[in-house]
Amino acid sequence: MPVPVALAGRLARLEPLAPHHAPALAEAGSEDRTSYAFTPVPHGLEATERYVDHALAEQAAGRMLPFAVLSAADGRVVGSTRFLELDYWKGPLIWPSVPGVPYGDPATAVPDAAEIGNTWLSPRAQGTGINAEMKLLMLRHAFETWGVRRISLRADARNARSRAAIERLGATCEGVRRAHSRGLDGEVRSTAFYSILDEEWPAVRAIIELRLAAAASPTALNRAIDRERLGQDGGSGLLMLA
Repeated sequence: MPVPVALAGRLARLEPLAPHHAPALAEAGSEDRTSYAFTPVPHGLEATERYVDHALAEQAAGRMLPFAVLSAADGRVVGSTRFLELDYWKGPLIWPSVPGVPYGDPATAVPDAAEIGNTWLSPRAQGTGINAEMKLLMLRHAFETWGVRRISLRADARNARSRAAIERLGATCEGVRRAHSRGLDGEVRSTAFYSILDEEWPAVRAIIELRLAAAASPTALNRAIDRERLGQDGGSGLLMLA
């Protein structure tokens, strides 16, 4: 399984999820819950402790890598996210394939593909840039440290807010799987699937960095645009993609 890692940026800090995060996560999840209609967010300390225990059991089994999300400004826990659906393609080709099982030493394995999901933030953290920056941190770790070939993301097809956030990252919609599973509301849901490939990562990274620069400083945004016009950003085509 991938080694747990802490990731830090200007707005967000991601720490490997641990039992001591449960009280603060419970507090974050107890704020206005109207934005959680399509997102599994624990409610109350007991439910949050079960949520953390389950995530850590899945991590121990090598199936996911969960994080607590903290605001870098005050160190307050504001939500959670994780890598999941870890897949490994190295080693001898066998049939039938066994997804999620690395070749060689599992203690040092890194995936060739993964999904970012189970993401939620407290209302006070939504719209602050924390979501964009934590995605940048996770995507950078996946593509530049692990060397993955693909990162996937998904959302309930009815969840316009989450789908818009994923699309703002520059991810490609692969389509909607109709009647895919049961939703949190008990209804049969369709699921929108998105992906980012390794060859697309430089352009996606530039999009996210530009958006974060624009939120932080119009001057920084102007400098980023000037660099792009001068071709100093590797010809990413950012101005057309943004």
